[in-house]
Amino acid sequence: MSENLPTLAVIGGTGNLGWALARSWVKSGYEVVIGSRSAERAEEAAARIDVVNGSPPPSGMTNADAAAKSDVIIIAVPFASQEAILRAIASAARGKLIIDTTVPLVPPKVARAQMPPSGSAALTARAILGGDARLVSAFHNVAAHKLKQDDEIDCDVLVFGDAPDDREIVVSLVEGAGLRGIHGGPLANSVAAEALTSILIGINKRYKADGAGIRITGL
Repeated sequence: MSENLPTLAVIGGTGNLGWALARSWVKSGYEVVIGSRSAERAEEAAARIDVVNGSPPPSGMTNADAAAKSDVIIIAVPFASQEAILRAIASAARGKLIIDTTVPLVPPKVARAQMPPSGSAALTARAILGGDARLVSAFHNVAAHKLKQDDEIDCDVLVFGDAPDDREIVVSLVEGAGLRGIHGGPLANSVAAEALTSILIGINKRYKADGAGIRITGL
């Protein structure tokens, strides 16, 4: 375990995807802070993560406190909550790397791609945080329940962001979560992976698949 690993705040860490990511990073030796609107719920979620191999025990805090303590902030919340959550942590997040996992699913037709007026959830986040935010998007196409399993996950993660160096950091974090991260280009390209989530939901339903994912071939 390296002392140089960044501290990660998983905002929305009480939800399925956020908790699964937090668990994966704790297993890889990262210090993880779970954020929630309720500090008590965050603490309960952190307590459900087993600590192995001398990893720092995860902690739970309010979203704002978790963002303030961290080096990297992961947003793992539903699209309906994205704007409110980002505005609530904006001051604590200033200058830090932010990874947005948001997909603009619009119930009840979640198997139909329905992009917001901005073009994508990632571009919505950039409009909220400002153009100078260190914003990267990732983890759109991996099923949360797959991350909770200890088996190898047959899924790649596309990583989007305007700064290649920040994308590279996120690719490393993807690998720390047990997946393969692949540079997907600028933040504007995030629309492709976000829309693909709805397609995968439809594929799961049509073929009765247990969390279909994507794999980039030829690399």
